[in-house]
Amino acid sequence: MFILGELFRSLALLVSLVFNILYFVLVIRIILSWVNADPYNEIVQVIYRITDPILAPFRRLPLQIGAMDFSPIVAFLVLSVLKNFMVNILYHIAYRLG
Repeated sequence: MFILGELFRSLALLVSLVFNILYFVLVIRIILSWVNADPYNEIVQVIYRITDPILAPFRRLPLQIGAMDFSPIVAFLVLSVLKNFMVNILYHIAYRLG
């Protein structure tokens, strides 16, 4: 059982790392929206491909006031809640298993 506990603890750390990387990429996406980024740049395209599926559901909601789009803020909040939920459950399982 000790090995399963360590496996779930490692999985919780991996999930936390993935969410932290998503936060970082979302911040880069927000900064790119403020500057005139070249949409044909490969790095910009990769960032858009990573963040578009995350932001798409929130862009359908009425979260724009004038030129301000608040969908990234809502995406951050939802990702934060999801991260805390998943990591806490995995740590709880790891604690129970040993």
